[in-house]
Amino acid sequence: MNDLMLIRTEDLLHNPTNRVPIALCLDVSGSMLEIVGGEVQDLGYNYQQDGRTYRAVSGGVTKIGELNQGVRLFFDALKADPIANASAEIAIVTFSDAAQLNVDFQGLDRLGQPPTLMACGATDLGGGVNLALDCLETRKREYQCAGIDYFQPWLVLMTDGVPTTASHQQAAPRVCRLEEQGKLVVFPIGIGNGADMSVLRQFSQKKQPLRLPELNFARFFEWLSKSVMRVSQSRPGERVSLDMEGIKGWAEL
Repeated sequence: MNDLMLIRTEDLLHNPTNRVPIALCLDVSGSMLEIVGGEVQDLGYNYQQDGRTYRAVSGGVTKIGELNQGVRLFFDALKADPIANASAEIAIVTFSDAAQLNVDFQGLDRLGQPPTLMACGATDLGGGVNLALDCLETRKREYQCAGIDYFQPWLVLMTDGVPTTASHQQAAPRVCRLEEQGKLVVFPIGIGNGADMSVLRQFSQKKQPLRLPELNFARFFEWLSKSVMRVSQSRPGERVSLDMEGIKGWAEL
Protein backbone atom coordinates (compact mmCIF):
# COMPACT_ATOMS: atom_id res chain seq x y z
CA MET A 1 0.00 0.00 0.00
CA ASN A 2 1.50 3.37 -1.01
CA ASP A 3 1.76 6.31 1.39
CA LEU A 4 -1.23 8.21 -0.02
CA MET A 5 -3.48 5.13 0.12
CA LEU A 6 -2.39 4.52 3.71
CA ILE A 7 -3.27 8.13 4.62
CA ARG A 8 -6.67 7.85 2.91
CA THR A 9 -7.42 4.63 4.77
CA GLU A 10 -6.29 6.04 8.13
CA ASP A 11 -8.52 9.09 7.61
CA LEU A 12 -11.56 6.82 7.40
CA LEU A 13 -10.53 4.73 10.41
CA HIS A 14 -9.81 7.68 12.72
CA ASN A 15 -12.62 9.98 11.56
CA PRO A 16 -15.97 8.18 11.09
CA THR A 17 -17.84 11.43 10.33
CA ASN A 18 -20.26 11.37 7.38
CA ARG A 19 -18.37 12.62 4.32
CA VAL A 20 -19.16 15.23 1.65
CA PRO A 21 -16.92 14.40 -1.36
CA ILE A 22 -16.42 17.34 -3.75
CA ALA A 23 -14.53 17.09 -7.02
CA LEU A 24 -13.37 20.41 -8.47
CA CYS A 25 -12.88 19.87 -12.21
CA LEU A 26 -11.10 23.00 -13.41
CA ASP A 27 -10.07 24.36 -16.80
CA VAL A 28 -6.39 25.33 -16.84
CA SER A 29 -6.07 25.77 -20.61
CA GLY A 30 -4.02 28.62 -22.04
CA SER A 31 -7.02 30.93 -22.30
CA MET A 32 -7.09 31.06 -18.48
CA LEU A 33 -4.01 33.29 -18.77
CA GLU A 34 -6.25 36.04 -20.15
CA ILE A 35 -5.93 39.29 -18.18
CA VAL A 36 -9.23 40.45 -16.71
CA GLY A 37 -8.18 43.37 -14.51
CA GLY A 38 -5.37 45.42 -13.01
CA GLU A 39 -2.70 47.57 -14.63
CA VAL A 40 -1.08 46.18 -17.80
CA GLN A 41 1.73 47.14 -20.17
CA ASP A 42 1.35 46.49 -23.92
CA LEU A 43 4.34 44.51 -25.28
CA GLY A 44 3.57 45.35 -28.90
CA TYR A 45 2.68 41.99 -30.50
CA ASN A 46 -0.08 39.36 -30.77
CA TYR A 47 0.10 35.60 -30.14
CA GLN A 48 -2.09 32.51 -30.59
CA GLN A 49 -3.18 30.45 -27.57
CA ASP A 50 -5.95 27.85 -27.17
CA GLY A 51 -7.43 28.72 -30.57
CA ARG A 52 -7.62 32.47 -29.92
CA THR A 53 -5.53 35.56 -30.71
CA TYR A 54 -4.28 37.62 -27.78
CA ARG A 55 -2.36 40.86 -27.36
CA ALA A 56 0.89 40.33 -25.45
CA VAL A 57 1.02 42.37 -22.25
CA SER A 58 2.66 42.19 -18.84
CA GLY A 59 1.13 42.71 -15.40
CA GLY A 60 -2.57 42.61 -14.63
CA VAL A 61 -4.88 40.04 -13.03
CA THR A 62 -5.44 36.77 -14.89
CA LYS A 63 -8.32 34.32 -14.77
CA ILE A 64 -6.03 31.58 -13.48
CA GLY A 65 -4.81 33.91 -10.72
CA GLU A 66 -8.37 34.64 -9.64
CA LEU A 67 -9.23 30.93 -9.78
CA ASN A 68 -6.26 30.09 -7.53
CA GLN A 69 -7.33 32.71 -5.02
CA GLY A 70 -10.91 31.41 -5.05
CA VAL A 71 -9.83 27.81 -4.43
CA ARG A 72 -7.63 28.92 -1.51
CA LEU A 73 -10.56 30.83 0.02
CA PHE A 74 -12.73 27.73 -0.40
CA PHE A 75 -10.24 25.56 1.49
CA ASP A 76 -9.80 28.16 4.22
CA ALA A 77 -13.55 28.57 4.76
CA LEU A 78 -14.16 24.83 5.08
CA LYS A 79 -11.22 24.41 7.47
CA ALA A 80 -12.58 27.20 9.68
CA ASP A 81 -15.90 25.39 10.18
CA PRO A 82 -15.45 22.41 12.57
CA ILE A 83 -18.21 20.27 11.03
CA ALA A 84 -17.25 20.96 7.42
CA ASN A 85 -13.58 20.44 8.25
CA ALA A 86 -14.36 16.94 9.52
CA SER A 87 -16.82 16.08 6.71
CA ALA A 88 -15.64 17.68 3.47
CA GLU A 89 -13.15 15.93 1.23
CA ILE A 90 -11.92 17.69 -1.91
CA ALA A 91 -10.25 16.42 -5.04
CA ILE A 92 -8.86 18.80 -7.65
CA VAL A 93 -8.76 17.63 -11.26
CA THR A 94 -7.48 19.99 -13.94
CA PHE A 95 -7.69 19.73 -17.70
CA SER A 96 -5.77 21.33 -20.55
CA ASP A 97 -4.05 19.15 -23.18
CA ALA A 98 -4.90 16.24 -20.88
CA ALA A 99 -6.55 15.65 -17.50
CA GLN A 100 -4.49 15.58 -14.32
CA LEU A 101 -5.28 14.69 -10.71
CA ASN A 102 -3.71 17.49 -8.64
CA VAL A 103 -5.24 16.63 -5.26
CA ASP A 104 -6.85 13.29 -4.35
CA PHE A 105 -9.53 12.83 -1.71
CA GLN A 106 -8.37 12.94 1.90
CA GLY A 107 -9.14 14.88 5.07
CA LEU A 108 -8.71 18.65 4.88
CA ASP A 109 -6.30 18.67 7.83
CA ARG A 110 -3.89 16.59 5.76
CA LEU A 111 -3.98 18.81 2.70
CA GLY A 112 -2.55 22.14 3.80
CA GLN A 113 -2.91 24.79 1.11
CA PRO A 114 -4.08 23.74 -2.35
CA PRO A 115 -1.46 23.72 -5.13
CA THR A 116 -1.04 26.79 -7.34
CA LEU A 117 -2.56 25.91 -10.69
CA MET A 118 -0.71 26.83 -13.89
CA ALA A 119 -2.41 27.45 -17.25
CA CYS A 120 -1.35 26.32 -20.72
CA GLY A 121 -2.50 24.18 -23.63
CA ALA A 122 -5.87 23.10 -25.02
CA THR A 123 -9.20 22.12 -23.41
CA ASP A 124 -9.82 18.39 -22.91
CA LEU A 125 -12.99 19.03 -20.90
CA GLY A 126 -14.37 15.50 -21.20
CA GLY A 127 -11.09 13.96 -20.10
CA GLY A 128 -11.19 16.09 -16.96
CA VAL A 129 -14.77 15.12 -16.17
CA ASN A 130 -14.13 11.40 -16.68
CA LEU A 131 -11.08 11.49 -14.40
CA ALA A 132 -13.05 13.38 -11.72
CA LEU A 133 -15.86 10.83 -11.86
CA ASP A 134 -13.38 7.95 -11.65
CA CYS A 135 -11.87 9.51 -8.52
CA LEU A 136 -15.31 9.93 -6.97
CA GLU A 137 -16.22 6.30 -7.67
CA THR A 138 -12.98 5.10 -6.10
CA ARG A 139 -13.53 7.16 -2.95
CA LYS A 140 -17.15 5.98 -2.65
CA ARG A 141 -15.96 2.36 -2.67
CA GLU A 142 -13.47 3.21 0.07
CA TYR A 143 -16.26 4.77 2.16
CA GLN A 144 -18.38 1.65 1.71
CA CYS A 145 -15.53 -0.68 2.69
CA ALA A 146 -14.88 1.37 5.83
CA GLY A 147 -18.59 1.61 6.74
CA ILE A 148 -18.62 5.42 6.35
CA ASP A 149 -21.86 7.14 5.31
CA TYR A 150 -21.56 9.88 2.72
CA PHE A 151 -23.66 12.54 1.04
CA GLN A 152 -24.26 12.72 -2.69
CA PRO A 153 -20.91 13.54 -4.29
CA TRP A 154 -20.53 16.97 -5.87
CA LEU A 155 -18.91 17.72 -9.21
CA VAL A 156 -18.00 21.38 -9.80
CA LEU A 157 -17.12 21.80 -13.49
CA MET A 158 -15.56 25.13 -14.51
CA THR A 159 -14.42 26.12 -18.01
CA ASP A 160 -13.84 29.37 -19.87
CA GLY A 161 -13.88 28.14 -23.46
CA VAL A 162 -14.79 25.49 -26.00
CA PRO A 163 -13.68 21.83 -25.79
CA THR A 164 -10.85 20.99 -28.18
CA THR A 165 -11.58 17.24 -28.12
CA ALA A 166 -14.79 15.22 -28.53
CA SER A 167 -14.39 13.47 -25.16
CA HIS A 168 -17.18 15.55 -23.60
CA GLN A 169 -19.68 13.73 -25.80
CA GLN A 170 -19.07 10.58 -23.75
CA ALA A 171 -18.55 12.31 -20.41
CA ALA A 172 -21.77 14.38 -20.44
CA PRO A 173 -24.18 11.38 -20.64
CA ARG A 174 -22.20 9.68 -17.87
CA VAL A 175 -22.72 12.71 -15.62
CA CYS A 176 -26.42 12.92 -16.46
CA ARG A 177 -26.96 9.22 -15.70
CA LEU A 178 -25.41 9.62 -12.25
CA GLU A 179 -27.44 12.78 -11.66
CA GLU A 180 -30.68 11.03 -12.67
CA GLN A 181 -29.87 8.10 -10.35
CA GLY A 182 -29.39 10.49 -7.43
CA LYS A 183 -25.69 9.64 -7.22
CA LEU A 184 -24.23 13.04 -8.16
CA VAL A 185 -24.86 16.76 -7.73
CA VAL A 186 -23.30 18.72 -10.59
CA PHE A 187 -22.58 22.44 -10.90
CA PRO A 188 -21.65 23.42 -14.50
CA ILE A 189 -19.92 26.82 -14.44
CA GLY A 190 -18.96 28.95 -17.45
CA ILE A 191 -16.16 31.45 -16.80
CA GLY A 192 -16.69 34.73 -18.65
CA ASN A 193 -18.27 35.36 -22.03
CA GLY A 194 -16.09 32.87 -23.92
CA ALA A 195 -17.49 29.76 -22.24
CA ASP A 196 -19.62 27.53 -24.48
CA MET A 197 -22.81 27.31 -22.42
CA SER A 198 -24.43 24.94 -24.91
CA VAL A 199 -21.75 22.37 -24.05
CA LEU A 200 -22.17 22.94 -20.31
CA ARG A 201 -25.94 22.41 -20.62
CA GLN A 202 -25.20 18.84 -21.70
CA PHE A 203 -23.80 18.06 -18.24
CA SER A 204 -27.01 18.44 -16.25
CA GLN A 205 -30.68 17.83 -16.85
CA LYS A 206 -31.62 19.45 -13.54
CA LYS A 207 -29.50 22.62 -13.38
CA GLN A 208 -28.90 25.38 -15.87
CA PRO A 209 -25.21 26.25 -16.15
CA LEU A 210 -24.05 29.34 -14.32
CA ARG A 211 -22.08 32.02 -16.15
CA LEU A 212 -19.51 33.53 -13.82
CA PRO A 213 -17.78 36.86 -14.52
CA GLU A 214 -14.01 36.37 -14.42
CA LEU A 215 -13.54 38.45 -11.26
CA ASN A 216 -16.27 36.72 -9.23
CA PHE A 217 -14.39 33.55 -8.33
CA ALA A 218 -14.20 34.58 -4.67
CA ARG A 219 -17.96 35.14 -4.51
CA PHE A 220 -18.64 31.75 -6.08
CA PHE A 221 -16.32 29.82 -3.77
CA GLU A 222 -17.74 31.67 -0.77
CA TRP A 223 -21.21 30.52 -1.84
CA LEU A 224 -19.92 26.99 -2.45
CA SER A 225 -18.29 26.75 0.98
CA LYS A 226 -21.49 27.90 2.70
CA SER A 227 -23.43 25.29 0.72
CA VAL A 228 -21.01 22.54 1.78
CA MET A 229 -21.34 23.66 5.41
CA ARG A 230 -25.13 23.47 5.16
CA VAL A 231 -25.01 19.94 3.75
CA SER A 232 -22.43 18.74 6.28
CA GLN A 233 -24.79 19.73 9.12
CA SER A 234 -27.58 17.49 7.77
CA ARG A 235 -27.91 13.70 7.52
CA PRO A 236 -27.12 11.56 4.45
CA GLY A 237 -30.28 11.22 2.38
CA GLU A 238 -31.85 14.36 3.86
CA ARG A 239 -32.97 16.91 1.27
CA VAL A 240 -31.03 20.17 1.65
CA SER A 241 -32.07 23.32 -0.24
CA LEU A 242 -29.19 25.46 -1.49
CA ASP A 243 -29.37 29.23 -1.89
CA MET A 244 -29.73 29.34 -5.67
CA GLU A 245 -31.53 32.71 -5.50
CA GLY A 246 -28.52 34.28 -3.81
CA ILE A 247 -26.39 33.57 -6.89
CA LYS A 248 -28.39 35.91 -9.09
CA GLY A 249 -26.86 39.07 -7.61
CA TRP A 250 -23.36 38.29 -8.90
CA ALA A 251 -23.69 35.73 -11.71
CA GLU A 252 -26.01 34.73 -14.55
CA LEU A 253 -28.25 31.64 -14.38
